Amino acid sequence: MKKGQVREGIVRDVKFPNKGNVELLPLKDREEGTAPGMSAAETFAAEASAMGTSTTKMTSAAEYCTVKNVLPGQKLSVMITKVRKGKGEGRVLEVLEQAPDEVEAPCPHFGSCGGCTYLALPYEKQLALKEKQVKELLDSVLCRQEEPWVWEPIKASPRQLGYRNKMEFSFGDEVKDGPLALGMHKRGSFYDIVSVRDCRIVDEDYRRILKGTLDYFTAEKAAFFHRLTHQGYLRHLLVRKASHTGEILIALVTTTQENRDLAAFRDMLLGLPLEGKIAGILHIENDSVADVVQSDRTEVLYGQDYFYEELLGLRFKVSVFSFFQTNSYGAEVLYRTAREYIGELKKEGCVVYDLYSGTGTIAQLMAPVAEKVIGVEIVEEAVEAAKKNAQLNGLNNCEFIAGDVLKVLDEIEEKPDFIILDPPRDRIHPGALQKIIRYGVERLVYISCKPTSLVRDLEVFLGNGYAVRRAVAVDQFPWTSGIETVVMMERCGLSGKNQNKLQDVTGEN
Repeated sequence: MKKGQVREGIVRDVKFPNKGNVELLPLKDREEGTAPGMSAAETFAAEASAMGTSTTKMTSAAEYCTVKNVLPGQKLSVMITKVRKGKGEGRVLEVLEQAPDEVEAPCPHFGSCGGCTYLALPYEKQLALKEKQVKELLDSVLCRQEEPWVWEPIKASPRQLGYRNKMEFSFGDEVKDGPLALGMHKRGSFYDIVSVRDCRIVDEDYRRILKGTLDYFTAEKAAFFHRLTHQGYLRHLLVRKASHTGEILIALVTTTQENRDLAAFRDMLLGLPLEGKIAGILHIENDSVADVVQSDRTEVLYGQDYFYEELLGLRFKVSVFSFFQTNSYGAEVLYRTAREYIGELKKEGCVVYDLYSGTGTIAQLMAPVAEKVIGVEIVEEAVEAAKKNAQLNGLNNCEFIAGDVLKVLDEIEEKPDFIILDPPRDRIHPGALQKIIRYGVERLVYISCKPTSLVRDLEVFLGNGYAVRRAVAVDQFPWTSGIETVVMMERCGLSGKNQNKLQDVTGEN
């Protein structure tokens, strides 16, 4: 295997989040690896069946490379782009044979749009793949745990299509100097934009708003903001729609390089035949050279700058930049699961920490069964929203603190009886993890949107007296590589070598 080589191979497995493990066929006979009279896909299926749950055929002499955006069982032509210490990376040139389970994607933009990964897999096969990915990661750590633990079947999203409640569309062009486009970034490209008029992970209201906006500014001959020259007017279109109340918030993001009257744009949106109801239309000005969605100035063109959504009997006020789970239907499954894992609490005197609390959804779900819930979140706007939402729901035993968990834990006087962790993708800060372990709570629940980060933290917990009791994957993001994991841990005590580890982690002597 050498850099620059074009090789054929069969995808033996796909690891989280999107790493296809391709067994390269020998150069001397690229048809080796397929059984007589069978395609590569058929051979793969036969091998998988013969090996039971394993879909990987490993031999010491085989060569492997990692590629993205592939499915188990596909036969590919790949270009080797990198080789280091015997491990290769590549990019797909052509799919020579489809995977055994591969189907026609329901979205015409699949493959060019960079949003979805598994649209060509039936949903039940996609769930099985995600479940396997998470279970393998957990097994890599929990194989060293002596106490038994329960892995529960993956929980599906109640809706697989039209489930998203938020989209950030970008203006640009699909090819250099091409017509105006509005949609998602092209797969593998920073600059090119695919107009996703028929995107399937949003409902018809999103598609009508996107089409109306694109047609309007195409007719107006408005220029989009070029990321290289920093010239142009149109930047993004943000659309949020509450899945349960049907309220819609629309925000057009532009630079200040043109002075346009947007009354006609507003009226066009209000005239669209939508199933939901528009709660607000905003014009956000953003002159940052970075490709980020932020507000230097916001003008309300219609209505208000927020809408309401409902989850599990609670009502939430959501603004254009508020953090809120992008799948309301899946979020209810996720939070019900977390609540089940938490179990019964002794309300009298019970203090619950909700760390990395966002807009306080979990904290508010815990409020009825605890004497006090303390949420800590670094994003100040999310904390303010959490306070307002708790007031909106008549909950007076929730306290929300803005700040870094690492620092705020030193300032809270009440000690926790139970801890809920829902950290960002890059795991818990090691210093914060030390402080969390020091509390020595009997049980805690960890919600993770990135299982590779989760397992790194689990190693520390396991080395310091905790054991996993239950774990499950929850599909919040159908057709993408994303997956949520919920883990319940209990404190089991320390002895011998593990006691030394605790001293190393906490700094106690």
